[in-house]
Amino acid sequence: MNNWNNSFCSNRQYLLSRRDILKGISAGFGYMAFAGMSTAQAAANAPLSPKRPHFQPKAKRVIFCCMRGGPSHVDTFDHKPSLVRDEGKQLPKFRNRELMPSPWEFNSHGQGGLMISELFPNLAKHADDLCLLNGMHASVPAHPQSFLQLHTGSFQFVRPSMGSWVLYGLGSENQNLPGFISLCPPDNVGGAQNYGSAFLPAFYQGTKIGEFNQNIRTASLRNLDNKNISSKLQRKQLNFVQSLNRDLLDRKKQSSQVEGVIESYELAFRMQSTVPELMDIGDESQATLESYGIGNRATENFGRQCLMARRFAEAGVRFIEVAHGNWDQHKNLESNLSRNCRATDQPLATLLKDLKERGLLEETLVVWGGEFGRTPHIKQANGRDHNATGFTFWMAGGGVKGGMTYGATDEHGVAAVENRMHFHDLHATILHLLGLDHEALTYKYAGRDFRLTDVHGNVAHDIIA
Repeated sequence: MNNWNNSFCSNRQYLLSRRDILKGISAGFGYMAFAGMSTAQAAANAPLSPKRPHFQPKAKRVIFCCMRGGPSHVDTFDHKPSLVRDEGKQLPKFRNRELMPSPWEFNSHGQGGLMISELFPNLAKHADDLCLLNGMHASVPAHPQSFLQLHTGSFQFVRPSMGSWVLYGLGSENQNLPGFISLCPPDNVGGAQNYGSAFLPAFYQGTKIGEFNQNIRTASLRNLDNKNISSKLQRKQLNFVQSLNRDLLDRKKQSSQVEGVIESYELAFRMQSTVPELMDIGDESQATLESYGIGNRATENFGRQCLMARRFAEAGVRFIEVAHGNWDQHKNLESNLSRNCRATDQPLATLLKDLKERGLLEETLVVWGGEFGRTPHIKQANGRDHNATGFTFWMAGGGVKGGMTYGATDEHGVAAVENRMHFHDLHATILHLLGLDHEALTYKYAGRDFRLTDVHGNVAHDIIA
Protein backbone atom coordinates (compact mmCIF):
# COMPACT_ATOMS: atom_id res chain seq x y z
CA MET A 1 0.00 0.00 0.00
CA ASN A 2 2.81 2.35 0.94
CA ASN A 3 4.56 1.52 -2.31
CA TRP A 4 1.35 2.28 -4.22
CA ASN A 5 0.97 5.62 -2.40
CA ASN A 6 4.54 6.54 -3.13
CA SER A 7 4.10 5.63 -6.79
CA PHE A 8 0.85 7.59 -6.94
CA CYS A 9 2.49 10.64 -5.38
CA SER A 10 5.56 10.47 -7.63
CA ASN A 11 3.30 10.37 -10.75
CA ARG A 12 0.83 12.96 -9.46
CA GLN A 13 2.07 15.56 -11.95
CA TYR A 14 0.73 13.40 -14.78
CA LEU A 15 -2.79 13.14 -13.33
CA LEU A 16 -5.68 15.60 -13.77
CA SER A 17 -7.41 17.10 -10.78
CA ARG A 18 -11.19 17.29 -10.54
CA ARG A 19 -10.93 21.01 -11.23
CA ASP A 20 -8.84 20.34 -14.38
CA ILE A 21 -11.37 17.81 -15.63
CA LEU A 22 -14.35 20.13 -15.12
CA LYS A 23 -12.49 23.00 -16.74
CA GLY A 24 -11.55 20.90 -19.75
CA ILE A 25 -15.06 19.55 -20.22
CA SER A 26 -16.69 22.98 -20.06
CA ALA A 27 -14.21 24.47 -22.49
CA GLY A 28 -14.62 21.45 -24.75
CA PHE A 29 -18.21 22.37 -25.52
CA GLY A 30 -17.00 25.75 -26.69
CA TYR A 31 -14.32 24.13 -28.81
CA MET A 32 -16.95 21.88 -30.39
CA ALA A 33 -19.24 24.82 -31.13
CA PHE A 34 -16.33 26.79 -32.57
CA ALA A 35 -15.34 23.86 -34.79
CA GLY A 36 -18.91 23.54 -36.04
CA MET A 37 -19.17 27.25 -36.76
CA SER A 38 -15.83 27.23 -38.56
CA THR A 39 -16.90 24.30 -40.73
CA ALA A 40 -20.19 25.99 -41.59
CA GLN A 41 -18.41 29.24 -42.41
CA ALA A 42 -15.92 27.43 -44.63
CA ALA A 43 -18.78 25.74 -46.49
CA ALA A 44 -20.59 29.04 -46.90
CA ASN A 45 -17.46 30.61 -48.40
CA ALA A 46 -16.82 27.70 -50.79
CA PRO A 47 -16.84 28.81 -54.44
CA LEU A 48 -19.66 26.41 -55.35
CA SER A 49 -21.86 27.10 -52.33
CA PRO A 50 -25.40 28.36 -53.10
CA LYS A 51 -25.51 32.08 -53.88
CA ARG A 52 -28.30 34.59 -53.55
CA PRO A 53 -29.82 35.48 -56.96
CA HIS A 54 -30.34 39.09 -58.00
CA PHE A 55 -34.12 38.78 -57.50
CA GLN A 56 -36.77 36.18 -56.72
CA PRO A 57 -36.28 33.33 -59.22
CA LYS A 58 -38.94 31.35 -61.05
CA ALA A 59 -36.61 28.38 -61.62
CA LYS A 60 -33.82 26.77 -59.63
CA ARG A 61 -32.21 24.71 -62.37
CA VAL A 62 -32.11 24.06 -66.13
CA ILE A 63 -32.32 20.91 -68.25
CA PHE A 64 -31.22 21.76 -71.78
CA CYS A 65 -32.19 19.18 -74.41
CA CYS A 66 -29.79 19.91 -77.28
CA MET A 67 -30.72 18.54 -80.70
CA ARG A 68 -27.47 18.87 -82.65
CA GLY A 69 -27.77 19.53 -86.37
CA GLY A 70 -30.75 21.89 -86.62
CA PRO A 71 -34.25 20.41 -86.30
CA SER A 72 -36.64 21.32 -89.09
CA HIS A 73 -39.13 23.73 -87.53
CA VAL A 74 -41.57 23.58 -90.46
CA ASP A 75 -41.91 19.82 -89.92
CA THR A 76 -42.20 19.83 -86.12
CA PHE A 77 -43.55 22.92 -84.32
CA ASP A 78 -44.05 25.68 -86.94
CA HIS A 79 -47.12 24.90 -89.02
CA LYS A 80 -47.02 26.46 -92.51
CA PRO A 81 -50.15 25.78 -94.62
CA SER A 82 -48.77 28.17 -97.27
CA LEU A 83 -46.18 25.55 -98.19
CA VAL A 84 -48.99 23.29 -99.37
CA ARG A 85 -50.51 26.09 -101.45
CA ASP A 86 -47.16 27.12 -102.98
CA GLU A 87 -45.58 23.69 -103.38
CA GLY A 88 -42.99 23.66 -106.14
CA LYS A 89 -42.77 27.44 -106.39
CA GLN A 90 -39.50 29.35 -106.10
CA LEU A 91 -39.07 32.39 -103.87
CA PRO A 92 -37.34 35.44 -105.42
CA LYS A 93 -34.38 35.22 -103.04
CA PHE A 94 -33.93 31.47 -103.51
CA ARG A 95 -33.86 30.62 -107.18
CA ASN A 96 -33.58 26.96 -108.11
CA ARG A 97 -35.00 26.12 -104.68
CA GLU A 98 -38.53 24.71 -104.76
CA LEU A 99 -40.83 25.04 -101.77
CA MET A 100 -41.72 21.71 -100.18
CA PRO A 101 -44.62 21.24 -97.74
CA SER A 102 -44.17 19.10 -94.67
CA PRO A 103 -44.83 15.40 -95.28
CA TRP A 104 -46.48 15.25 -91.86
CA GLU A 105 -49.82 16.45 -90.58
CA PHE A 106 -50.12 19.15 -87.92
CA ASN A 107 -52.92 19.10 -85.35
CA SER A 108 -54.16 21.42 -82.61
CA HIS A 109 -53.34 20.29 -79.06
CA GLY A 110 -54.19 21.43 -75.55
CA GLN A 111 -56.30 24.33 -74.37
CA GLY A 112 -53.97 26.75 -76.13
CA GLY A 113 -54.46 25.00 -79.48
CA LEU A 114 -50.73 24.54 -80.14
CA MET A 115 -50.05 23.23 -83.64
CA ILE A 116 -47.71 20.26 -83.28
CA SER A 117 -46.60 17.75 -85.89
CA GLU A 118 -47.68 14.12 -85.78
CA LEU A 119 -43.97 13.36 -85.33
CA PHE A 120 -44.38 14.16 -81.60
CA PRO A 121 -47.56 12.33 -80.50
CA ASN A 122 -46.41 11.85 -76.88
CA LEU A 123 -45.00 15.33 -76.39
CA ALA A 124 -48.18 16.80 -77.87
CA LYS A 125 -50.08 15.47 -74.85
CA HIS A 126 -48.13 18.01 -72.78
CA ALA A 127 -48.99 20.94 -75.04
CA ASP A 128 -50.35 22.94 -72.11
CA ASP A 129 -46.88 22.85 -70.53
CA LEU A 130 -45.06 23.96 -73.70
CA CYS A 131 -44.16 27.47 -74.78
CA LEU A 132 -43.24 27.36 -78.48
CA LEU A 133 -40.66 30.01 -79.43
CA ASN A 134 -41.30 30.23 -83.16
CA GLY A 135 -39.40 33.49 -83.73
CA MET A 136 -35.89 32.24 -83.01
CA HIS A 137 -32.95 33.34 -85.17
CA ALA A 138 -29.15 33.12 -85.02
CA SER A 139 -26.21 34.87 -86.63
CA VAL A 140 -24.58 32.18 -88.78
CA PRO A 141 -26.02 29.20 -90.73
CA ALA A 142 -22.95 27.03 -90.09
CA HIS A 143 -22.79 24.27 -87.50
CA PRO A 144 -19.58 25.07 -85.53
CA GLN A 145 -20.22 28.81 -85.25
CA SER A 146 -23.93 28.64 -84.47
CA PHE A 147 -23.48 25.78 -82.03
CA LEU A 148 -20.87 27.78 -80.15
CA GLN A 149 -23.05 30.87 -80.14
CA LEU A 150 -25.91 28.83 -78.71
CA HIS A 151 -23.70 27.54 -75.90
CA THR A 152 -21.44 30.50 -75.18
CA GLY A 153 -23.04 33.57 -76.76
CA SER A 154 -20.09 34.01 -79.15
CA PHE A 155 -18.75 32.20 -82.22
CA GLN A 156 -15.76 34.52 -82.64
CA PHE A 157 -14.03 34.24 -79.26
CA VAL A 158 -13.61 31.63 -76.54
CA ARG A 159 -16.20 32.42 -73.89
CA PRO A 160 -17.65 30.60 -70.85
CA SER A 161 -20.58 28.33 -71.62
CA MET A 162 -24.13 29.09 -70.52
CA GLY A 163 -24.00 26.35 -67.86
CA SER A 164 -20.80 27.81 -66.42
CA TRP A 165 -22.38 31.26 -66.17
CA VAL A 166 -25.39 29.78 -64.37
CA LEU A 167 -23.13 27.92 -61.92
CA TYR A 168 -21.04 31.07 -61.40
CA GLY A 169 -24.17 33.08 -60.66
CA LEU A 170 -26.03 30.63 -58.41
CA GLY A 171 -23.54 28.09 -57.08
CA SER A 172 -24.50 24.46 -56.49
CA GLU A 173 -27.28 22.96 -54.38
CA ASN A 174 -25.25 19.80 -53.70
CA GLN A 175 -21.60 20.10 -52.68
CA ASN A 176 -21.00 16.41 -53.46
CA LEU A 177 -22.00 16.73 -57.10
CA PRO A 178 -20.89 18.87 -60.02
CA GLY A 179 -23.16 21.86 -60.43
CA PHE A 180 -23.05 21.53 -64.22
CA ILE A 181 -23.21 18.19 -66.06
CA SER A 182 -23.15 17.56 -69.82
CA LEU A 183 -24.31 14.10 -70.90
CA CYS A 184 -22.83 12.80 -74.17
CA PRO A 185 -21.91 16.26 -75.53
CA PRO A 186 -21.20 16.67 -79.27
CA ASP A 187 -17.44 17.24 -79.13
CA ASN A 188 -17.21 17.23 -82.93
CA VAL A 189 -18.83 20.70 -83.03
CA GLY A 190 -17.12 23.25 -80.79
CA GLY A 191 -15.53 20.62 -78.56
CA ALA A 192 -15.08 21.28 -74.86
CA GLN A 193 -15.93 24.97 -75.32
CA ASN A 194 -19.62 23.98 -75.27
CA TYR A 195 -19.32 23.10 -71.58
CA GLY A 196 -16.09 24.93 -70.75
CA SER A 197 -15.56 27.78 -68.30
CA ALA A 198 -13.03 29.74 -70.42
CA PHE A 199 -11.76 32.61 -68.23
CA LEU A 200 -14.10 31.78 -65.34
CA PRO A 201 -12.40 29.73 -62.60
CA ALA A 202 -12.02 26.06 -63.57
CA PHE A 203 -14.49 24.76 -60.98
CA TYR A 204 -17.34 26.32 -63.00
CA GLN A 205 -16.63 24.07 -65.98
CA GLY A 206 -19.16 21.40 -66.85
CA THR A 207 -18.47 17.76 -66.04
CA LYS A 208 -18.64 15.66 -69.19
CA ILE A 209 -20.16 12.17 -68.88
CA GLY A 210 -20.10 9.93 -71.95
CA GLU A 211 -19.36 10.53 -75.61
CA PHE A 212 -21.67 11.85 -78.31
CA ASN A 213 -23.93 9.08 -79.68
CA GLN A 214 -22.40 6.65 -77.16
CA ASN A 215 -24.89 4.64 -75.13
CA ILE A 216 -24.85 6.43 -71.79
CA ARG A 217 -25.23 3.05 -70.11
CA THR A 218 -21.54 2.34 -70.78
CA ALA A 219 -20.34 5.79 -69.66
CA SER A 220 -18.39 6.19 -66.45
CA LEU A 221 -16.10 8.59 -64.64
CA ARG A 222 -13.14 6.23 -64.45
CA ASN A 223 -10.78 8.84 -63.02
CA LEU A 224 -12.90 8.87 -59.85
CA ASP A 225 -12.40 5.19 -59.16
CA ASN A 226 -9.11 3.99 -57.66
CA LYS A 227 -9.16 0.35 -56.65
CA ASN A 228 -5.48 0.33 -55.66
CA ILE A 229 -5.71 2.42 -52.50
CA SER A 230 -8.35 3.01 -49.87
CA SER A 231 -10.42 6.15 -49.55
CA LYS A 232 -8.58 6.98 -46.32
CA LEU A 233 -5.21 6.86 -48.05
CA GLN A 234 -6.54 8.87 -50.97
CA ARG A 235 -7.61 11.54 -48.49
CA LYS A 236 -4.07 11.66 -47.06
CA GLN A 237 -2.56 11.98 -50.53
CA LEU A 238 -5.03 14.71 -51.42
CA ASN A 239 -4.28 16.59 -48.20
CA PHE A 240 -0.59 16.61 -49.12
CA VAL A 241 -1.23 17.78 -52.70
CA GLN A 242 -3.67 20.44 -51.50
CA SER A 243 -1.14 21.75 -48.99
CA LEU A 244 1.26 22.34 -51.90
CA ASN A 245 -1.51 24.01 -53.92
CA ARG A 246 -2.45 26.29 -51.02
CA ASP A 247 1.20 27.19 -50.46
CA LEU A 248 1.38 28.20 -54.13
CA LEU A 249 -1.83 30.19 -53.77
CA ASP A 250 -0.43 32.01 -50.72
CA ARG A 251 2.60 33.03 -52.74
CA LYS A 252 0.55 34.13 -55.75
CA LYS A 253 -1.98 35.88 -53.46
CA GLN A 254 -4.72 35.41 -56.08
CA SER A 255 -5.06 32.90 -58.91
CA SER A 256 -8.35 31.61 -60.29
CA GLN A 257 -6.45 28.71 -61.92
CA VAL A 258 -4.98 27.47 -58.65
CA GLU A 259 -8.25 28.06 -56.80
CA GLY A 260 -9.99 26.06 -59.50
CA VAL A 261 -7.56 23.16 -59.12
CA ILE A 262 -8.02 23.10 -55.35
CA GLU A 263 -11.82 23.09 -55.55
CA SER A 264 -11.85 20.60 -58.44
CA TYR A 265 -9.71 18.11 -56.49
CA GLU A 266 -11.98 18.38 -53.48
CA LEU A 267 -15.12 17.99 -55.57
CA ALA A 268 -13.68 14.98 -57.40
CA PHE A 269 -12.96 13.29 -54.07
CA ARG A 270 -16.52 13.92 -52.85
CA MET A 271 -17.98 12.75 -56.17
CA GLN A 272 -16.50 9.25 -55.91
CA SER A 273 -19.50 7.72 -54.22
CA THR A 274 -22.28 10.17 -55.14
CA VAL A 275 -22.03 10.31 -58.94
CA PRO A 276 -21.84 6.54 -59.63
CA GLU A 277 -24.80 6.05 -57.30
CA LEU A 278 -26.92 8.54 -59.24
CA MET A 279 -25.86 7.06 -62.57
CA ASP A 280 -26.98 3.63 -61.45
CA ILE A 281 -30.67 3.50 -62.36
CA GLY A 282 -31.10 0.00 -60.95
CA ASP A 283 -33.31 1.31 -58.16
CA GLU A 284 -35.90 2.64 -60.64
CA SER A 285 -39.04 0.57 -61.19
CA GLN A 286 -39.54 -1.39 -64.40
CA ALA A 287 -42.55 0.81 -65.17
CA THR A 288 -40.37 3.94 -64.93
CA LEU A 289 -37.69 2.46 -67.17
CA GLU A 290 -40.26 1.50 -69.80
CA SER A 291 -41.93 4.91 -69.64
CA TYR A 292 -38.62 6.53 -70.61
CA GLY A 293 -38.23 4.03 -73.45
CA ILE A 294 -35.35 2.18 -71.82
CA GLY A 295 -35.24 -1.32 -73.24
CA ASN A 296 -36.51 -0.13 -76.61
CA ARG A 297 -33.71 0.13 -79.15
CA ALA A 298 -35.10 3.33 -80.69
CA THR A 299 -35.41 5.25 -77.42
CA GLU A 300 -32.87 3.47 -75.18
CA ASN A 301 -30.00 5.95 -75.22
CA PHE A 302 -31.87 9.25 -75.09
CA GLY A 303 -34.32 7.75 -72.60
CA ARG A 304 -31.45 6.96 -70.24
CA GLN A 305 -30.12 10.48 -70.59
CA CYS A 306 -33.52 11.96 -69.74
CA LEU A 307 -33.92 9.71 -66.71
CA MET A 308 -30.44 10.59 -65.48
CA ALA A 309 -31.24 14.27 -66.03
CA ARG A 310 -34.26 13.92 -63.76
CA ARG A 311 -32.14 12.15 -61.13
CA PHE A 312 -29.41 14.81 -61.28
CA ALA A 313 -32.00 17.61 -61.10
CA GLU A 314 -33.63 15.95 -58.10
CA ALA A 315 -30.22 15.71 -56.41
CA GLY A 316 -29.52 19.43 -56.82
CA VAL A 317 -27.44 19.77 -60.01
CA ARG A 318 -27.91 23.30 -61.29
CA PHE A 319 -27.50 22.85 -65.08
CA ILE A 320 -27.86 19.58 -67.01
CA GLU A 321 -27.47 19.18 -70.76
CA VAL A 322 -28.59 16.10 -72.67
CA ALA A 323 -27.79 15.70 -76.36
CA HIS A 324 -29.13 13.94 -79.41
CA GLY A 325 -28.15 13.98 -83.08
CA ASN A 326 -27.93 14.01 -86.01
CA TRP A 327 -30.72 16.44 -87.07
CA ASP A 328 -28.91 17.60 -90.23
CA GLN A 329 -31.27 16.34 -92.94
CA HIS A 330 -29.97 17.63 -96.27
CA LYS A 331 -31.54 14.51 -97.78
CA ASN A 332 -33.66 11.56 -96.69
CA LEU A 333 -35.77 13.93 -94.61
CA GLU A 334 -38.72 11.60 -94.14
CA SER A 335 -36.76 8.60 -92.86
CA ASN A 336 -34.10 10.45 -90.86
CA LEU A 337 -36.33 13.02 -89.18
CA SER A 338 -38.87 10.31 -88.35
CA ARG A 339 -36.11 8.32 -86.67
CA ASN A 340 -34.88 11.30 -84.64
CA CYS A 341 -38.36 12.23 -83.44
CA ARG A 342 -39.17 8.62 -82.59
CA ALA A 343 -35.99 8.43 -80.48
CA THR A 344 -36.77 11.58 -78.48
CA ASP A 345 -40.57 11.97 -78.34
CA GLN A 346 -41.38 9.45 -75.60
CA PRO A 347 -38.37 10.26 -73.37
CA LEU A 348 -39.09 14.01 -73.54
CA ALA A 349 -42.77 13.52 -72.73
CA THR A 350 -41.91 11.22 -69.81
CA LEU A 351 -39.32 13.69 -68.50
CA LEU A 352 -41.96 16.43 -68.32
CA LYS A 353 -44.49 14.07 -66.74
CA ASP A 354 -41.97 12.71 -64.22
CA LEU A 355 -40.81 16.19 -63.18
CA LYS A 356 -44.40 17.36 -62.77
CA GLU A 357 -45.43 14.35 -60.66
CA ARG A 358 -42.46 14.94 -58.35
CA GLY A 359 -43.24 18.64 -57.97
CA LEU A 360 -40.04 19.59 -59.81
CA LEU A 361 -41.31 20.98 -63.12
CA GLU A 362 -42.40 24.35 -61.74
CA GLU A 363 -38.86 25.00 -60.51
CA THR A 364 -37.02 23.25 -63.37
CA LEU A 365 -36.71 25.03 -66.71
CA VAL A 366 -36.66 22.53 -69.59
CA VAL A 367 -35.33 23.95 -72.88
CA TRP A 368 -35.34 22.17 -76.28
CA GLY A 369 -33.66 23.21 -79.52
CA GLY A 370 -30.66 23.09 -81.84
CA GLU A 371 -28.20 25.48 -83.44
CA PHE A 372 -30.69 26.58 -86.14
CA GLY A 373 -33.61 25.32 -88.25
CA ARG A 374 -34.08 24.15 -91.84
CA THR A 375 -35.20 25.78 -95.06
CA PRO A 376 -38.76 25.31 -96.33
CA HIS A 377 -37.35 24.78 -99.83
CA ILE A 378 -35.15 21.95 -101.03
CA LYS A 379 -31.85 21.70 -102.86
CA GLN A 380 -31.65 17.93 -103.00
CA ALA A 381 -34.66 15.66 -103.27
CA ASN A 382 -36.41 15.17 -99.93
CA GLY A 383 -34.03 17.29 -97.88
CA ARG A 384 -33.75 20.71 -96.24
CA ASP A 385 -30.73 22.99 -95.83
CA HIS A 386 -29.49 25.16 -92.95
CA ASN A 387 -31.63 28.11 -91.90
CA ALA A 388 -30.50 30.52 -89.17
CA THR A 389 -32.99 33.29 -89.97
CA GLY A 390 -36.00 31.54 -88.45
CA PHE A 391 -36.58 28.41 -86.37
CA THR A 392 -38.17 27.03 -83.20
CA PHE A 393 -37.16 26.36 -79.60
CA TRP A 394 -39.55 25.38 -76.82
CA MET A 395 -39.52 25.81 -73.06
CA ALA A 396 -41.51 24.15 -70.30
CA GLY A 397 -41.75 24.60 -66.52
CA GLY A 398 -39.51 26.97 -64.60
CA GLY A 399 -41.96 29.88 -64.55
CA VAL A 400 -42.75 29.86 -68.28
CA LYS A 401 -46.33 30.19 -69.53
CA GLY A 402 -47.53 26.91 -70.99
CA GLY A 403 -49.88 26.33 -73.89
CA MET A 404 -48.71 29.36 -75.85
CA THR A 405 -46.82 30.22 -79.02
CA TYR A 406 -44.49 33.21 -78.89
CA GLY A 407 -43.05 34.68 -82.06
CA ALA A 408 -43.56 33.69 -85.67
CA THR A 409 -41.77 33.23 -88.97
CA ASP A 410 -43.12 34.46 -92.29
CA GLU A 411 -45.80 32.52 -94.14
CA HIS A 412 -43.27 30.08 -95.59
CA GLY A 413 -41.08 29.72 -92.48
CA VAL A 414 -37.98 31.37 -93.93
CA ALA A 415 -37.33 34.17 -91.43
CA ALA A 416 -38.52 35.27 -87.99
CA VAL A 417 -40.79 38.30 -88.32
CA GLU A 418 -42.71 38.58 -85.03
CA ASN A 419 -41.34 38.67 -81.46
CA ARG A 420 -37.94 37.71 -82.79
CA MET A 421 -35.58 36.04 -80.32
CA HIS A 422 -31.85 35.79 -80.92
CA PHE A 423 -29.69 33.44 -78.87
CA HIS A 424 -28.72 36.50 -76.81
CA ASP A 425 -32.39 37.02 -75.96
CA LEU A 426 -32.78 33.34 -75.15
CA HIS A 427 -29.82 33.51 -72.76
CA ALA A 428 -31.11 36.70 -71.13
CA THR A 429 -34.53 35.09 -70.60
CA ILE A 430 -33.08 31.87 -69.14
CA LEU A 431 -30.94 33.85 -66.69
CA HIS A 432 -33.94 36.02 -65.76
CA LEU A 433 -36.05 32.95 -64.95
CA LEU A 434 -33.21 31.83 -62.65
CA GLY A 435 -33.31 35.17 -60.84
CA LEU A 436 -30.21 36.57 -62.55
CA ASP A 437 -29.94 39.94 -64.28
CA HIS A 438 -27.97 39.19 -67.47
CA GLU A 439 -26.50 42.71 -67.44
CA ALA A 440 -25.34 42.42 -63.81
CA LEU A 441 -23.92 38.87 -64.04
CA THR A 442 -20.39 39.87 -65.03
CA TYR A 443 -16.82 38.68 -64.54
CA LYS A 444 -13.80 40.96 -64.81
CA TYR A 445 -11.17 39.60 -67.17
CA ALA A 446 -8.36 41.34 -69.06
CA GLY A 447 -9.50 44.68 -67.70
CA ARG A 448 -13.09 44.36 -68.89
CA ASP A 449 -16.39 43.15 -67.42
CA PHE A 450 -17.70 40.25 -69.52
CA ARG A 451 -21.16 38.69 -69.53
CA LEU A 452 -22.95 35.86 -71.33
CA THR A 453 -24.98 38.25 -73.51
CA ASP A 454 -22.05 40.59 -74.22
CA VAL A 455 -23.73 43.91 -75.15
CA HIS A 456 -26.97 42.31 -76.34
CA GLY A 457 -30.00 40.50 -74.98
CA ASN A 458 -33.63 41.31 -74.17
CA VAL A 459 -35.76 39.31 -71.74
CA ALA A 460 -38.97 37.92 -73.26
CA HIS A 461 -41.21 39.01 -70.39
CA ASP A 462 -44.38 37.99 -72.26
CA ILE A 463 -43.63 34.28 -71.83
CA ILE A 464 -43.04 34.50 -68.06
CA ALA A 465 -45.91 33.40 -65.83
